[in-house]
Amino acid sequence: MLRQVLFCVVMALALLALPLRAQDATGPMQAVLQEHADTIVKSSRKTIGPAIDAVANSGLEQAQAVLQAWQAKDMWQRQDDGLFFRAEPAGGSAYTLYDFDTGQSAGTADKGDLKQIKPNSGIRALLGTALVQFQLLDPDPARRDAALVSLERDANADLLAPLRASIGPESNAGLKARKTRLERLLTIAYDPDENARITAIGDMSGDLGLDVRGALNPLLATRLTVFHGPVPEGVNTAALLKPGSDALPRDVAYALLSDSGKAPPRITPDAVREALMSHIDGGKVGGVPVAALSDPAKRVEVYTALAAAGQVAPYLTEDAVDAALAQYSFAEVYAEPSRPVTDAARKALGSIEVKVGLNQALDLGLDALSLASIYFLAAIGLAITFGVMGVINMAHGEFIMMGAYTGYVVQQVIPNHTLSIFVALPLAFAVTFAAGVALERLVIRFLCNRPLETLLATFGISIALQQLFKNIFGTQARPLTSPDWLGGAWVLNDVVSISYIRIAIFVLALLFLGLFLLIMKRTRLGLETRAVTQNPGMAASMGINPERVNMLTFGLGSGIAGIAGVAIGLFAKVTSELGSDYIVQSFMTVVVGGVGNIWGTLLGAGLIGVLQKGIEWLNPSNTLAAQTFMIVFIIIFIQFRPRGIIALKGRAAGD
Repeated sequence: MLRQVLFCVVMALALLALPLRAQDATGPMQAVLQEHADTIVKSSRKTIGPAIDAVANSGLEQAQAVLQAWQAKDMWQRQDDGLFFRAEPAGGSAYTLYDFDTGQSAGTADKGDLKQIKPNSGIRALLGTALVQFQLLDPDPARRDAALVSLERDANADLLAPLRASIGPESNAGLKARKTRLERLLTIAYDPDENARITAIGDMSGDLGLDVRGALNPLLATRLTVFHGPVPEGVNTAALLKPGSDALPRDVAYALLSDSGKAPPRITPDAVREALMSHIDGGKVGGVPVAALSDPAKRVEVYTALAAAGQVAPYLTEDAVDAALAQYSFAEVYAEPSRPVTDAARKALGSIEVKVGLNQALDLGLDALSLASIYFLAAIGLAITFGVMGVINMAHGEFIMMGAYTGYVVQQVIPNHTLSIFVALPLAFAVTFAAGVALERLVIRFLCNRPLETLLATFGISIALQQLFKNIFGTQARPLTSPDWLGGAWVLNDVVSISYIRIAIFVLALLFLGLFLLIMKRTRLGLETRAVTQNPGMAASMGINPERVNMLTFGLGSGIAGIAGVAIGLFAKVTSELGSDYIVQSFMTVVVGGVGNIWGTLLGAGLIGVLQKGIEWLNPSNTLAAQTFMIVFIIIFIQFRPRGIIALKGRAAGD
């Protein structure tokens, strides 16, 4: 009796223990996982889709946590009952199990009693896509942003509805704008409602983004399609093609028929010859001597006879080819079946192309403006010396190079790029100012009014300076690094952008324009310089020392060249040949603008910058041709305006 009682107690306890173990399976999320347990454990990219969709579309709040654990390889299956848990190491080989439905601990288990679900990279990508719909509504803006980036990179039709649902609750204005824009793009690509797609196309018709054109271009993609008889009604055709036209040569049209099995293949002359050779019997083919088969028409006749006897494939005459082609229609058919959608896409792309053209012109103008500012900086010092003294200084480019190397040396001493640039600018001015004064005192002053000797002397000095700096710094290009705040570019849209360095150079050119005007109009040096420029003899009789003015003017022009070198070195290679790359353009700028006139130099720089960029745009593959055409244009220009755009009065004009 006692044994029976003990047995009943043990059985009751066992029965009570079963629900404790089985209760893990009572949750709705666990039920979803159990329904697809075999698929989850096998983890095959080809078959895992329904299991992922079942979890993602379950409508349960635990779906996101399950997908995240699955993706992170934190999902484990208990082998004795097949239930799934999120597991974390608990020390040794033990793992703590967490129920997916309640989030609470479900005890511990030994690693040997568990099976880890290890999705491969392909399955993790599918899980990531499924998670997007949850992450778009995540309270953390960073996660919403990451989800949006993932969606922008790899979207599909299934994510359109979750994306739309996430737009309304979005509190971040920037993310909301991106979601709205992406929703329009996905509507164009995936929405089954034709009117909704047309509306979305209209909404995006003014957008210059590459992704917009990427969404619209596939709608206008076509494929050459062959139809038996006329083209059926309702087919969205781009164009009907007639065999034998330039768009569809006759041979190409028939090859389409034969390749698709709609007509027998044509027998080529080579195939005819090979067939006849294989049927030579006793020096004859079909009773015709081989010697008589030199005529192509005769070969075709014999081949036709063999075909009639069933010995070779039928030979198609031109009439037979024409008859076969007449039975079919050829058309370029849009991949998009809806004509209203393709019409809307074509109209939108036409509008976009017009705006792209206008923005390309703006971008080209900004490039020309930045190039003009560089030429202006390089030429302004030359304009001063050339205009006041009438000296053709061929070493002016080396002063530009000297300024660039000064900036490089400063950066070796001062590693802070921002501070080093602000130190390098005045130091480069001081170094090149001193070098210019030395050149004027030691060479130029002894060659006054002797332009040929001055040109040869300064040319020799330029070669000597190049070799000197090559010996000091070597032939390898030296870096002149710009500050971080000058990195990147100012981007207006996907078409128009300009680097911050070029903007800074443009601002620097404006500053020096203002500084030069201030010196010329408001200082004694400027007054004396203008007097010497206009009439050196009269200026000397009024107590002005022309030699002192020449020295300071030459030094000032050389100092500005040094500052230009620092600016140019921020985006160009700093080598001993740096100056020679800009000396020709500097002289052209001065000559075209008008010798010795600052406004003329400004106009000359603008003209040359626009001209060079325009020629490069017309012939982008040949920059040497652009330089050649520009020089030819300037030679022609000088024939009509020998004194430049703004002619200078005074000594320089007389010279």
